[in-house]
Amino acid sequence: MAELVLDLAETVAGVGVKTSYGDPVDIDGTTLVPVALGYYGFGAGSGSDGAGDEAGGGGGGGLSIPLGAYVGRSGDVRFEPNLIGLLLVATPLVWVTGKALRMVIRALKR
Repeated sequence: MAELVLDLAETVAGVGVKTSYGDPVDIDGTTLVPVALGYYGFGAGSGSDGAGDEAGGGGGGGLSIPLGAYVGRSGDVRFEPNLIGLLLVATPLVWVTGKALRMVIRALKR
């Protein structure tokens, strides 16, 4: 089991900024740097019963939401958003903020 964890850590050690920012792409003098929200998770377990039978398993998954790209033309760099990706990211944030404000307002009314 410990060897599985070490192998997994070695595999994902290179993932970091590359998860959010892709490699720059040059197209006709315009440089594009794609930006995405990326995350992943892993889990594993093992055990045995009273009869000495052992079992184990694991799984993992990830998600990447494209947020937009940095576009550079002749020294001018700007961010061009992917509106659908930004809405997917912003919706939970707005929902949680609304719930928190609701609780604060109710507490202040008492």
